[in-house]
Amino acid sequence: MFALVSPDKTELPAGAVVRLPASWQEYQHLCNQRGDGSIPRIKYRDGEVLLMSPLPVHGRDAHLLANIVMALLDHDEREYDAFTPVTMSLPQESGIEPDYCFYIDNWQAVSGKKRIDWRQDPPPCLVIEIDVTSYSDVQDYLPYRVPEVWLFRNQQLLIHELQGENYQLQTHSRYFPNFDLAQTIARCVQIAYERNSSAAIRDLKRRLRNNVEP
Repeated sequence: MFALVSPDKTELPAGAVVRLPASWQEYQHLCNQRGDGSIPRIKYRDGEVLLMSPLPVHGRDAHLLANIVMALLDHDEREYDAFTPVTMSLPQESGIEPDYCFYIDNWQAVSGKKRIDWRQDPPPCLVIEIDVTSYSDVQDYLPYRVPEVWLFRNQQLLIHELQGENYQLQTHSRYFPNFDLAQTIARCVQIAYERNSSAAIRDLKRRLRNNVEP
C-alpha cells in the first residue's frame, strides 16, 4: 500500500512516516479531515507537517509505560491526571500529539477542564513518547516547556529533563528520584513480551507491595 495525502483523503500504511511542507492552515485541515480518529498521528513544526501511522508495538509499549507510571503513582498515593490521545498546539507555531501525558505536581490546574489552553494553562509534567519509526523528537516539546519527556526507543528508556532552554539526558526521573526506572521497565517489557501487559503490571504491583527491588 502506498501513502496517500490529498485534500480529500489521507491513507498511510502501518509504520509509514510522511514529511511535507505545509502551512498552519493546511495542518489544521489535515486534523479536521481525520476527525475524531487518532490515526494517522499528525504534528506541525517549522512550516512542515509530519504524519505517521503507528505499528501495533507502538500502542502496546505506550500502554505499558503509562500503566507503569500509574502503578508507581498509585503505590505512593499521589494524585495525578493523565491524557491520551491529546493534541497540544500553539497557533502558527507547533502541533504535537504525545502518546501519553501526565499532570502530577500541577494536576489541580487542569482538574475538571474539558479543554486546555496551551498558551495559558501549565504543560503536562511528564510526556511519554514511543519512538518506533524515528517520528518522535524531544525538541518538539520545547515550545511548551514540558518539564520531563520520556523517549522509549529500542526498548530503552531515555529520560530528558528540561534545563534552561534545552533537554538534558538524566539517569533518574524527577518524579521518581529514588526508583530504578530502567530496570523496572526492562523487567515489565520482558514479561509483557513473553506473556502479556497485564501480567507485567501485576508483577510490578506485587513487587511494590512487597517492597522488592526491581
